[in-house]
Amino acid sequence: MPAGIPIPSIDTAVQTEEFFNGVPMSGLFPQEKPGWHGYVEWEDNPERKRLAAEVLKKKRFTPIPEFQFVPLPKTNPILVGYRWKEYHEALGLRSIVDASWATVLREKPGMIHLLDFPYNGETPRKELVSTKLTDNKWHFVRNHGGIPEIEEDAFELEIGGLVNKPIKLTMKDLKDPAKFPQAEVTVTLQCSGTRRIEQIQEYPGDGDELINAPWGEGAIGTAVYRGVPLKKVLKIACGGILPEAKHLEFIGADTYFKKGEAYNYAVSVPWRKVRQNEEVLLAWEMNGKPLPKIHGYPLRVVVTGYIGARSAKWVYRINALAEPSMGPVQSQEYLYYTSQIGKQNAKYSNGFFIQNMPVSSAIIFPLDKQTVVHDGHVELRGWAYSGGGNWVERVEVSPDGGHVWYSVDQDDMTEKHYHAWRLWKIKLPVDAEGWLEFCVRSWDSSNNTEPTFVRSAWNWDLHVTSSCHRIKVYSVNMSRPATNKRLREMLEKGGSFAPLTQPLQWALESKEEYLASVRKHPREPVD
Repeated sequence: MPAGIPIPSIDTAVQTEEFFNGVPMSGLFPQEKPGWHGYVEWEDNPERKRLAAEVLKKKRFTPIPEFQFVPLPKTNPILVGYRWKEYHEALGLRSIVDASWATVLREKPGMIHLLDFPYNGETPRKELVSTKLTDNKWHFVRNHGGIPEIEEDAFELEIGGLVNKPIKLTMKDLKDPAKFPQAEVTVTLQCSGTRRIEQIQEYPGDGDELINAPWGEGAIGTAVYRGVPLKKVLKIACGGILPEAKHLEFIGADTYFKKGEAYNYAVSVPWRKVRQNEEVLLAWEMNGKPLPKIHGYPLRVVVTGYIGARSAKWVYRINALAEPSMGPVQSQEYLYYTSQIGKQNAKYSNGFFIQNMPVSSAIIFPLDKQTVVHDGHVELRGWAYSGGGNWVERVEVSPDGGHVWYSVDQDDMTEKHYHAWRLWKIKLPVDAEGWLEFCVRSWDSSNNTEPTFVRSAWNWDLHVTSSCHRIKVYSVNMSRPATNKRLREMLEKGGSFAPLTQPLQWALESKEEYLASVRKHPREPVD
């Protein structure tokens, strides 16, 4: 664990188990499946859900934190999920909280811990664009509950609903190439909250019960996933789906809460998406290695081109449905509203599902507000991505806020994939000094591009910040004689540009230089 990172947890002192109506919490909400730790079945137990709601209703919980109208803490973790932890503790599930954080420290110690529980971890900048494939230990994580620990030999996947033949499959079944054809797909997964901090800084929105995490540019990552296409499993194992089936629901083993009720994580995608063969994968491998626990071991769904929320982790049940899932993550969240929808009038029904991700991009280097000393050229690096099977064709960068654009050379972009990003770099000619605004936009294979300003992308739930990404940089051009002279002077006298706002410790020019200049060009007119 990196030095200086505190371990956030609720009180770990030994306590007497709580009872509710004379029954111990462990009996009301048991982790009852052998080899399945951190998992409670809610969807098949309406009475259990009713009792959980009754317990939660009698408790008082820490208010949802304000993090939009006040500066974010400079800590790591940045935000602490007190309320979510307290929900678990109230139901006797505190062990899930502590085990989940232990997994974070084991598998993701160097991340930007945006939210400690449920864990939201952002990739640091250097690791984000160092290679096309994101190393597993640096791939971002957006979890909605605790991290289940399920033994592979104890795992089974149930497939039911509107299928011709409901079935249960083990991991051994799924991994058997004699039963199911396997596939490898290079996929960029992106949280729809990527770059949310830009909306927050200008126009705050819904904080959400779970916390709409203030993501920067690092809620995105790319990996090669190996598994079996869901379409093949449905056809071979279930004999296909019934004609009335239009959606596939994925249920994960993590516990989720919404408005005082407990659920298992549940989302869905249309059958037409699954029908595209390798676009919905049941995956057990990530970059040539078994899925990390934090990424859904032993089995997760990977939905190409869609928001990351549809790629359910720890998936243990799939249902064929006539309509989209009624799970709250599907029906009540990840909705896109118009700019006139907000706290005063938002409903679940007046926003639309966010599914395919739009084209978007980001400048990763240099940093916003960075001082850049250069020779007339400034190098920028970043990523560009488009969902829905589109690929990025062109990336353009502007040094003047969006008036003049320079196209990134194809040789300075990583190769194209149907379902993955392209990393890019460019050296821009920059003569001007002082504060400059750089911005980036990309164009995809369907000729889609990005809104110019973040105001055009704002929505109440602060999703899909797909506007041109902008940074402000203080330009110091060494190719200018006066600037070159000042830099040499600073080197001789031990001065530095950092911090930019710190004044120099010596006179900016001699008295003789000053008088020679103002006498040659007087400050006042002669007559």
